[in-house]
Amino acid sequence: MTVFWEIMVRAFQRQITYRAAALAGLATNLFFGFIKAAMVEAYYQNTQILSGMDVKAAVTYTVVTQALLGFLSIFGTFDLMRTIYRGEVATDLLKPISFLGLWMARDFGQSVAQLLLRGSVILLVYGLFMDMGFPESPMQWIYTVVSLLLGWTVWFVVRFLVNLGAFWSPDARGIARLCYAFTLLLSGLLMPIRLYPEWVQKFAAWTPFPYVLNTPMEIYSGVLSSQEMLHALVLQGIWLVALLILTQGVWQQASKRLMVLGG
Repeated sequence: MTVFWEIMVRAFQRQITYRAAALAGLATNLFFGFIKAAMVEAYYQNTQILSGMDVKAAVTYTVVTQALLGFLSIFGTFDLMRTIYRGEVATDLLKPISFLGLWMARDFGQSVAQLLLRGSVILLVYGLFMDMGFPESPMQWIYTVVSLLLGWTVWFVVRFLVNLGAFWSPDARGIARLCYAFTLLLSGLLMPIRLYPEWVQKFAAWTPFPYVLNTPMEIYSGVLSSQEMLHALVLQGIWLVALLILTQGVWQQASKRLMVLGG
């Protein structure tokens, strides 16, 4: 645990040194957030409620989603893939922590930095200019935080799995980009999943992607009842366990391949 914490802190410190990049990302997120919020309001122009979500909840969903883009690394990452191609993975395997734990610590440190540098500022700005909603009870806040952490972990494991494709492909970026494209569509980033056609909702429910972003945001925006929130957390937990089991199997095969190729 001490090693995990130390790696996480160093990743956090490294991330906060890139202040210019953080400011550029902040400006971009704010700009597109205002555009998306305006589009949502136009979408609700002739109605008050759609699929159990009113315009205030929809706008809240949209702007909070923008604040979480950096924290979740929703557009995907290729860092692990690059270390595999460069051979740096051999050095990582010598560290006194599991390979999955090493990358989780690095990723979480960077995510916390993104949340503090960009996410918190974005929420503050939107809160000044928009009619946002907030969780109405301490229990809803707790459910939101737990769901967000579960969503982050589910997405991290998915990205970890996709990056492991580098052990089998000389250029696995195409595979990763395909996965990330599905995520943008089915995670609820473009719009809440409940506003999609019913057949898309059913298809998305059989994938892990809605449980990355859509589930935490539905809990935060208050469109789920207490029972539905608990059910959503259970589904997130089930997906996380299933993905971790799959990751363990894939990593065992990948590490054997590494020994064959690298000695």
